[in-house]
Amino acid sequence: MTWVELAGHAGSFLSSVTFIPQVYKVWKSKSADDLSIYMLFIIFLSTIVWIIYGVNLSLAPVYICNSIIGTLSLMLIYFKFRYKK
Repeated sequence: MTWVELAGHAGSFLSSVTFIPQVYKVWKSKSADDLSIYMLFIIFLSTIVWIIYGVNLSLAPVYICNSIIGTLSLMLIYFKFRYKK
């Protein structure tokens, strides 16, 4: 594995974990009021596009990372409706 591939995997990992603290905070507080539903939908749609791109070009870091981010953004969308006041 080259250093460029390692950098791609490292970047993919770091991008994937960015949403974990937010998901945890919303889950613990049972409040998603401060999150924009529009932002969440845009993030989710962008992950779908990136997954299609990554799969078609066989770029594992791209489609794995975006699959994780898509799942986490779906969780936030769910929480946004679940914990609505």
